[in-house]
Amino acid sequence: MSAAPIEILLVEDNPDDVELTLRALREHNLANRVKVVSDGVEALEYLRPDDAQDPPVDGYPKLVLLDLKLPRIGGLEVLRRLKASERTRLIPVVVLTSSREESDLVASYRYGANSYIVKPVDFEQFIRAVSQLGLYWVLMNEVPG
Repeated sequence: MSAAPIEILLVEDNPDDVELTLRALREHNLANRVKVVSDGVEALEYLRPDDAQDPPVDGYPKLVLLDLKLPRIGGLEVLRRLKASERTRLIPVVVLTSSREESDLVASYRYGANSYIVKPVDFEQFIRAVSQLGLYWVLMNEVPG
């Protein structure tokens, strides 16, 4: 028996940002189907873009929220691999990062990011931004089955 399908894969190594993101998603009842992984290796192991076998046990997410500055394998490499794979290329990926580097922005779009959002420093702005992301990408956006 498989687990309930997840809607959002949050790839974030900062526990404070994880908690803030989950709090923002909870405000709109979107946090109950979020899977959190803390580095690029875990993200790739979960999504298995190069594995010709079955998809993840709890299904592919409707959205990946991806930080760029991750341990082991960085976010840009995770993004590149996801978008290079036939199995995962259609999953929307929103880069949610503290990086304001032009090179990160350009590379993210070059590798296929659907959106690039710099994490607001202000707590309330961060909560609002994540809430809007969740509402749009999970409830409004249509994705192929």
